Amino acid sequence: MSKIEKAKAQSASLKGWKHSKPGLWLSIGTSAFGAISIVKDVRKAREESDTLKLVNALVGAAALITGTALLVRELRQLGSDDVLLG
Repeated sequence: MSKIEKAKAQSASLKGWKHSKPGLWLSIGTSAFGAISIVKDVRKAREESDTLKLVNALVGAAALITGTALLVRELRQLGSDDVLLG
């Protein structure tokens, strides 16, 4: 098997990981780390009284909240599709 075929096989196996429960939980966890960065940006913008930086941080927070909500919705749909969960 060539390196290209191995890379394609590995890529195909990782595509399913993104839409699995552990993959979704990992994505939600990384979003939590993003929230820490946004809080720091908001604090710094308020200390400097920089309105543009504050708006940028708030837009980033809105994007993070939206992304996390989409992940939670996908996690719930994945759970409702599971036959063993009832």
